[in-house]
Amino acid sequence: MDSNSDEARPCDPDDIYRAVVGLLRQRRIEQFHLRILATYGLRLSPLDPRIQEETQAYHYWDEAIDRLSTILKTKGIVLC
Repeated sequence: MDSNSDEARPCDPDDIYRAVVGLLRQRRIEQFHLRILATYGLRLSPLDPRIQEETQAYHYWDEAIDRLSTILKTKGIVLC
């Protein structure tokens, strides 16, 4: 991203894949994070931390998204 630009660049699915693989290799996320991202991402509805069965999954989802978004912000794909 150009330092003078306030626009994020388009996100390619490979960007997400490479970021997630990098996080797994660095052990910044684990397989259980990946399972939760896949399960709830395919469901296409947000987790609700108020629902007891989703409380733990929400915590792992939030951790993984936080670490992933940090990488995507650095690459200029996601803006603050």
